[in-house]
Amino acid sequence: MDKVYSDARAALAGAVKDGMTIMAGGFGLCGIPETLIEAIRDSGANDLTFISNNAGVDGVGLGRLLETRQIRKMISSYVGENKLFAQQYLSGELELEFNPQGTLAERIRAGGAGIPAFYTKTGVGTLIAEGKEVREFNGETYVMETGLFADIAIVHAWKGDTEGNLVYRKTARNFNPMMATASRLTIAEVEHLVEAGEIDPDCIHTPGIFVKRIVHVQNPVKHIEQRTTRKRAEAAPAGAGEEV
Repeated sequence: MDKVYSDARAALAGAVKDGMTIMAGGFGLCGIPETLIEAIRDSGANDLTFISNNAGVDGVGLGRLLETRQIRKMISSYVGENKLFAQQYLSGELELEFNPQGTLAERIRAGGAGIPAFYTKTGVGTLIAEGKEVREFNGETYVMETGLFADIAIVHAWKGDTEGNLVYRKTARNFNPMMATASRLTIAEVEHLVEAGEIDPDCIHTPGIFVKRIVHVQNPVKHIEQRTTRKRAEAAPAGAGEEV
């Protein structure tokens, strides 16, 4: 079975439909499958639910799909960098299921592991727990959260082989590995594509059994969400400090 597709549009062909639930890896703008997101935009699919830590920023990442009004609902943790997201949510155009970040990560991991639900102390006594089952264990109160599973997961990897084994690099190893396990169809964009057997098995983060389609994306643009720099030290005037 050939898993490698010529481009992102080909990798998504026949897979994306209106009303689907899609997981999108990344944290902020780090490790986001931007090429696949743009291909979803071009597909014209609407009424989509996205499971993602955040919604990108205006004009980047999932922000592109907010611009085209293709997203109906977001299941997210942090959405503070996207003004369009806020506008659509406050106007009632966009539905939001808000999660504590650790709870979101565990819901995805549970979905990939076939665990339908679990209990956590996070959110007990807050709006997060409203309408959910609450139980006591050993004298402590816990709220039940359900696992998450998607129709499609799109992930970004630093390296992958033709069998779909993936390696993520540094901070880009965020939500990508767990999302790759939690969908009916996982599509990966990889920066460096190598032949099967060229990746040390001990270095593989996502086994190829989870990945059905691969697209090679060379030299992707890597955005910086919040650029923080240190002021340059002022150069000392010529002759300063010299003995007279």
